[in-house]
Amino acid sequence: MDEIIRCMQEQQVNPALLKEIEKFRMDHPVEEKLRGRLMRPEIPFYGKEVFEMAATALLQGENILLTGTKATGKNVLAENLAWLFGRPVYNISFHVNTDSSSLIGTDTFRNNEVQLRTGPVYDSAVNGGFAILDEVNMAKNDAVSVLHAALDYRREIDVPGYDKIKLDDAARFIGTMNYGYAGTKELNEALVSRFLVIDMPSATEETLGKVVDTIFPDMKPEGKKQICGLFLDLQTKASNNEISTKPLDLRGLIGALKTIQAGLSPRLAIRMGIVNKSFDLFERELVEDIVMTRIPSDWTSREIF
Repeated sequence: MDEIIRCMQEQQVNPALLKEIEKFRMDHPVEEKLRGRLMRPEIPFYGKEVFEMAATALLQGENILLTGTKATGKNVLAENLAWLFGRPVYNISFHVNTDSSSLIGTDTFRNNEVQLRTGPVYDSAVNGGFAILDEVNMAKNDAVSVLHAALDYRREIDVPGYDKIKLDDAARFIGTMNYGYAGTKELNEALVSRFLVIDMPSATEETLGKVVDTIFPDMKPEGKKQICGLFLDLQTKASNNEISTKPLDLRGLIGALKTIQAGLSPRLAIRMGIVNKSFDLFERELVEDIVMTRIPSDWTSREIF
C-alpha cells in the first residue's frame, strides 16, 4: 500500500483526498474470506488530475465510466483505485454471451434444493466490492437491464424469484470502454446517466517513462528513449488514422521488453509484441518501418538492459 500511496504523494495528489480514502478504508474493513480479492496493481497510475476526479467521485458514492482510446491506462486506474480504497475486486469482461444470469446469478441444485448461484454483480453488491465492468459498451440489452438496477441511485437490485438485495455502502462500479472495437455499440442514455464519465488522456512521454521505470528500473537511458519513442510514434500514427490501434499495445510492449530482458533480440521481441498484432500485411510493413527508425537491426538486449 505504501508504494502506491507514495506515488500519489509524489504526484502531489491532494493530501486531504488521500486522508479521505484512508478513512473510507478504515470505515469499511474487508472480511477475511474476501482478502483473496484484494488485487495489488503491478504499476501505479500516473495522472494526478484524472486520479483526483475518479477518487472524489467514488468517495461521494458515484460510479465512474473510464472512456478513451487504447493504451490510456483505464484498467490500471481501476486497479489502483480498488487497491487504495481497500476493496475486493470483481472483474467482469463483457462479450456477446454476457447476460443477466451471468451477472446476477442462476439457479443451481445444491443440497437437495434449488439455490441461487450468485454472479459477480450480486457478490460485489453484497460484499462491498469494486466491480470493474470491462468493455461495458459490448453489453447486450439483457445485461444492460441488470446494470440499470445496480447503478441506480436507489442502490437496490430485485433478483427474480429471490429477495431484493441492498447494495453495501462500499460497493462501487467502474466501467471501462474503448472506442471502435469490434462488437461495441453506442451506450444508451439511461446507462450513461448512471455514471460520471472520465475521458482518459493519451499517454505522454513522461507518464510512459514512469511506467517503464517502475517495471524495468535497470533499463538503459538510450534504450528507454527509443522504446518510449517507438510507442509514441505508433500512437501518433494511430491518432492520424495512418494505422489501426492494433499495434498500439502497451501490454504487448511490456511483454516484449520482458523477453528482451531475458536476452532475445529487440527486433524479434518487438515483432512479437507490436508488429505482429496487425494481421494486415500492408499495415504490418508500415509498423515495421516505424520500428526500424527506432530499433537498429544490430541491437542486442545489452543496448536496452
